[in-house]
Amino acid sequence: MYRILKKQALNSTVTLMEIDAPAVARKAEPGQFIILRVDEGGERIPLTVADFDREKGSVTIIFQIVGATTEKLNHLNEGESIQDFVGPLGVPTHMEGLKKVAVVGGGVGCAIAYPVAKKLCQQGAEVHSIVGFRSQELVILEEEFRAVSKKYFPMTDDGSYGERGLVTDALRRLLENGEQYDQVIAIGPLIMMKFVTKLTKEFHIPTTVSMNPIMIDGTGMCGGCRLSLIQDGKRVTKFACVDGPDFDGFEVDFDEAMARGAMYKEFERHAYAETCNLFQKEVAGNA
Repeated sequence: MYRILKKQALNSTVTLMEIDAPAVARKAEPGQFIILRVDEGGERIPLTVADFDREKGSVTIIFQIVGATTEKLNHLNEGESIQDFVGPLGVPTHMEGLKKVAVVGGGVGCAIAYPVAKKLCQQGAEVHSIVGFRSQELVILEEEFRAVSKKYFPMTDDGSYGERGLVTDALRRLLENGEQYDQVIAIGPLIMMKFVTKLTKEFHIPTTVSMNPIMIDGTGMCGGCRLSLIQDGKRVTKFACVDGPDFDGFEVDFDEAMARGAMYKEFERHAYAETCNLFQKEVAGNA
């Protein structure tokens, strides 16, 4: 069992938890993820390592409440425990030798982008962070990003925070004004990463994207997290859990990834609704 050391609501749908997991904290690196089960009968879900403290032996996860399991997880409080917490899994983000990087985060993807920006800053790289949200009330990790970024560009769809527009608007302006990056690292919704990659391809800037497809076992055996890459004109299958989650954005078949990612949306909504109803009945029964 893995004890919850800290729980913090970052906004109405996103929660931060710090978990006591010394073995995971000892080896975790930015870009990697864990797989957890809330209880014995629970499903396995992957969550990216948002931060870690090797001395304290803790790992921070940040999750959006979108399905049954994240709803269950969000009902746990400090002092309570998670059944399983396995990791670190996946390949750490490659950052060696990078001197100037644009880190682009969208929505809850900023929880994955932040540890990358932090590590780059610690290595002495110049970091420009571009973050995008639908509105101000959904903003997360503002102070953290500002602390590790030489330049910080917040964007919102409605203009209630930072500048109105998309992350690609800010990135295009920077590139057209002469900013030159060794790498762009984009983490967020598939549609966002697709258009960031389309833009950086115009400017011939190497671009890494973090893929988070459906995942079950985290060892490459189930095949659920498969992705198609186009390499040298040929379609190649990779698995996000063992080959990623980072990939060359110029190679990813985003359209296929988006189609596969939408396959279980209706099931997810139904499971979430059932779980919410169960919790509501429990509350009513205890009243």
